[in-house]
Amino acid sequence: MSIRRLATWFLGATLALLVVPAHSFPQLTEQQKKARAVATELDIDSQELVNLEKETARALSQNSSSFFSRVYSDDYVGVAATGEIRDKSALVASIQYSPIKYSTFIVTNISVRIYGPSAVVTATWSTRGVQDGRSFTRQYRVIHVYVNNGHEGAWKVVAGQETMLPG
Repeated sequence: MSIRRLATWFLGATLALLVVPAHSFPQLTEQQKKARAVATELDIDSQELVNLEKETARALSQNSSSFFSRVYSDDYVGVAATGEIRDKSALVASIQYSPIKYSTFIVTNISVRIYGPSAVVTATWSTRGVQDGRSFTRQYRVIHVYVNNGHEGAWKVVAGQETMLPG
């Protein structure tokens, strides 16, 4: 199809839509409008949580503890891949003083499930780097539990667990 023909078709389609009266389209009920609003909000929250998981990977790859101070709740509790239980201050210290230098830190397979003001996010971390002079390649499955308490207006990680995958 030539550019001229395509432009003519597009113009005709646009004009046809402008001529069709608005009342020709079905009106949404209040319940349908509320359902759409909730779905839109869930999509926005899901994307925000995906972005937080990507920021987590970036912060870990750079051994940047300031991200965790900001996004993790003061009462955070997590389980490291070693089985060690860490509160927020232990997590921040472990990142801040980590002997690990990452060359690659990729987060994939992010799955978000939102339950009102709470969310469960799972992901896979694929890492490469150097620790104590030795190169490594590792993969982890992680789970983070987020809460959005509304008055702060932001999602906070309240719990997490890392599991190192074999191989």
